[in-house]
Amino acid sequence: MHPTPPPPLVRSCLAYPAMAAAQYNFTTEEVAQYRELFNVTDRDGSGKLNVHEVHRLMQDVGEKLTLARVQEVVDEIDMNGDHEVDFNEFLACMHAAKSKPQGASAVGQLSGAVTKAATIYKVKGAANSEHSISEEERFAFSEHINRVLGPDPFLSQRLPMDPNSEQLFSQCADGIIFAKLVNLVEMGTVDERALNLKSKLTKFQVIENCNLAINAAKSIGCRVTNIGATDLMEGRPHLILGLCWQIIKAHLLNSISIKDHPELFRLLEEDETLESLQKLPPEQILLRWINFHLERGGSDRRVHNFGKDLADSEVYSVLLHQLDPVNCPVIPPGDRPERALHTIRNVQAMGLKPFLKPSDIASGNAKLNLGLIAQIFNFNPGLAQLTEDDMAEIGDQLAQLDLDDAGDTREERTFRMWVNSLNIEGLYVNDLFSDLCYGFPLLQIEDRVQPGIVPWKKVHMNPRGRIHVVDNCNMVVTLGKKMDLVLVNIGGPDIADKNKKLILAIMWQLMRLFTLKMVAQLSGDGTKITDKQVVAWANNKVASAGRSSLSIRNLHDSSLATGQFLIELCGAVNPNTVDWELVTAGETQEDQISNARYAISIARKLGACVFLTPEDIVEVKPKMLFTFIASLWTAELEGTVATGGAADARHRSFSPPRRGPSPPRAAAAAAASAAPPPPPKREEPVAAPAASYTQPAAAPPPPPPKVLSGPPPEPVRLTVGQDESYSSEQISGDAPAQGFKSINGTGERGGFYGSSSNLESAEAEVEEEEWGDD
Repeated sequence: MHPTPPPPLVRSCLAYPAMAAAQYNFTTEEVAQYRELFNVTDRDGSGKLNVHEVHRLMQDVGEKLTLARVQEVVDEIDMNGDHEVDFNEFLACMHAAKSKPQGASAVGQLSGAVTKAATIYKVKGAANSEHSISEEERFAFSEHINRVLGPDPFLSQRLPMDPNSEQLFSQCADGIIFAKLVNLVEMGTVDERALNLKSKLTKFQVIENCNLAINAAKSIGCRVTNIGATDLMEGRPHLILGLCWQIIKAHLLNSISIKDHPELFRLLEEDETLESLQKLPPEQILLRWINFHLERGGSDRRVHNFGKDLADSEVYSVLLHQLDPVNCPVIPPGDRPERALHTIRNVQAMGLKPFLKPSDIASGNAKLNLGLIAQIFNFNPGLAQLTEDDMAEIGDQLAQLDLDDAGDTREERTFRMWVNSLNIEGLYVNDLFSDLCYGFPLLQIEDRVQPGIVPWKKVHMNPRGRIHVVDNCNMVVTLGKKMDLVLVNIGGPDIADKNKKLILAIMWQLMRLFTLKMVAQLSGDGTKITDKQVVAWANNKVASAGRSSLSIRNLHDSSLATGQFLIELCGAVNPNTVDWELVTAGETQEDQISNARYAISIARKLGACVFLTPEDIVEVKPKMLFTFIASLWTAELEGTVATGGAADARHRSFSPPRRGPSPPRAAAAAAASAAPPPPPKREEPVAAPAASYTQPAAAPPPPPPKVLSGPPPEPVRLTVGQDESYSSEQISGDAPAQGFKSINGTGERGGFYGSSSNLESAEAEVEEEEWGDD
């Protein structure tokens, strides 16, 4: 018997802890515990529990169920007919068991196993939780790092690592390998001049490296949840594996796009445009690419995931034979392990070095199979290059893809990376305009910026047609005004229509408000912080360091283009993080870019999470400069700035942890719960060497900003997430609802929530906050 399905609205929002807790009388801690248990059981990271994972769970808790019976359990709990258990179905099962005893039913057996697992896995939703470590991932990631970073001269003493050992955790403990991996994804993200690369590092130098690696990973879209410098330094396996996978995945998928591979247009479906294909996540493009070759090879098979659909190697057999028929013969019949071994041999015959084992293919490991498929695509996509006829057909569409202004593109990327860094459950933005136009994701962001502001009962969780989408978008505007955002001449239909200028304006104000709230919250008394106070703090900080008379009038100040002031600000926060011999006067554009890149990495090294580019600094983009300075202030208030630094030789040297056999479970739990030693008292700033540019004469310091002190309050956070996906077809076909007053000339206003634009005139411009000169 299936567990009683929840109402549609609730079923679509079970991934949101606050809503699930309210509906099922769970506490938010219980929901977090269930999520942790679900993730531990979900060994392939697919987001669903298949029959083998549930069978493994039963075995772990001592339940001797046959595989056939486990399949029956899964099918009875499964509500959407995919023969797997997603988190929604998992929670519904636990709710049913909590409501009344279920005996030997499917619900009773799974819920009973989960209850036992909470003790065995020791999942407590706290810092003492033990986590499942994938030996397969450890092996694969070690192999990948050996291959891609092996030629690096600095790492020659570390690599290759033994993939069968735990060297991965010790070698990554100082952050250097992570920083270099990030640079493979996006060259120049980490200015390696900012890394501490000595053979023996102090504790504070290691903290700086780890800060830099973590914040650089965030800047390329990695979701870094509950990972700090100390976690890397202690070599915590599950956290290191998680961060490794995100960076490796970003590296493998980075070039899978229509811009890098125009020949992907051959995957277009009927009536589909290149723009819509460009919006697809790389994973979906890869699945479509596999199916394209399966169809071309005469196979009836189609893949929908990177796990079980690839486990029998039949898809690999057809795909590899299509790409390289000479070196990759069709795999003969046999059992899964044998066919998986043939697959690895065919991949090697193509000229690739796969980082997974045959057993990973046979077991349907979704993560590692995705990595292998991406490797194969990057090596040989097997798609004919564009011909003159092809260009005549799609040339205009290709040209249109490159018409975006470079500045707007950088802003889109900045806001997208910022949203992803918020770790909103169920929300990951691949394209800012396409992903936010449904309104629901913007509501999630607003609720993250100001927890509790969204009346979720009035939100269309699963919008059915454009009218529901516009309703959600209207609510975004209404709530934005309650948050004191300037949203004149912005209405719900503008968001639904993907108006880039207006969406960028909303995102900038949300990012600015979030940043200012963080500063105010950490300051101790919650007093509202203004933009002028941010500028004043920066000026006062630089002046108090006594190194320079540099100051800025506002965030439009042209002197910011040299990068000197920002480096001086970083040096004022911690004088030992800057190598002044690397700083130039910024007289040429090349020197300005060099300074800007160095400033960004130094800020990240100090613990600031910044998303701007060197070009934003050189071009003096005030919005992006504001985020840089405010984030640096936030890092100082949070205490993430490593004191001591490179010049403090009194601190003991840091050696990466040596990892031997795993300690007994009780000892591991005790080690995890041990409190870290208090940091040493911050020393007085040490006089820095003379900079390589001429110092201006000292000037009286500007008036200090308002003094902010006191203990920081506990932050209040509400995590919400998106569990439904919406297609463009769902929002494009509805006629305007009759009786609604038009706010954009199309006859649209929205549904029961109504319009919220309050236009002052039809010709009014978007009023973004001006950056004054005073």
